[in-house]
Amino acid sequence: MHVRRIRSLLALPAVAGLLALTLAPHASAAPAGAVRATVRPTIVLEHGAFADASGWNAVSTRLQRAGYTVLAPANPLRGLASDAAYLSSVLATVDGPIVLVGHSYGGAVISQAAAGNPQVEALVFIAALMPDKDENLGALAARSTESQLTPALRQIPTGTAEEGNQSADLFIDPALFRDVFAADLPPATTRVMAAAQRPVAAAEFGATATAAAWRTIPSWALVARQDKTLGSDLERFEARRAQARTVEINSSHAALVSHPGAVLDLIEAAVRYTATKEARPRP
Repeated sequence: MHVRRIRSLLALPAVAGLLALTLAPHASAAPAGAVRATVRPTIVLEHGAFADASGWNAVSTRLQRAGYTVLAPANPLRGLASDAAYLSSVLATVDGPIVLVGHSYGGAVISQAAAGNPQVEALVFIAALMPDKDENLGALAARSTESQLTPALRQIPTGTAEEGNQSADLFIDPALFRDVFAADLPPATTRVMAAAQRPVAAAEFGATATAAAWRTIPSWALVARQDKTLGSDLERFEARRAQARTVEINSSHAALVSHPGAVLDLIEAAVRYTATKEARPRP
């Protein structure tokens, strides 16, 4: 009697179907290609001059809450060639696709570091420098009529003439930092940012880009309308030249701090675009 009841239950279609699913071998799982198509890119955030990686904190927090893996490495700020080489070494540690984001001078770094890297699926420039190949950074920055950076810079001598390596680092005068760099942030916040700013090697302004990855990798750009560091006029010129998908917001140069939501939206737009496989290289 007990055996007959068991046989009757096994004969029911619902029970039989449940057992088939339960006992099915793992080999029947979705093919590897289908799984890979859903893998999210790692978001790599590169800061610029007169700042450090903590400037990305609000953006990083939002990205991590959305489920992304985020890296925000320190930019050495010692020269375009060496900074780009360092970032390239960081990218080499990442498995899978990458969306690479740069702020300010960090834009020049990501554009050079990403050249020839098939893992980088999109570039996102936040109020950033976007030099072309063989373009001098100082000459590019000088195109702006809105920038107030140069008169706000101060020098820290490094090395000595006797040692044959006399040079200088540059930083923004703390008394001018808020007006030039982050006018839409509270004074208490910008005083801390000014005190913690990382100087940049003066030689960087004389550097020439050896690659422009935005010519082959789909790009997005955020123009900060009230930017007095690079100037919104320069940012618009660069975005048009790169045929970047562009948004403009009312922001100072420090858009990643004052408008992290807008920065997040642009990064996620790049992620969605590349995920649909609509992205195509430019000639």
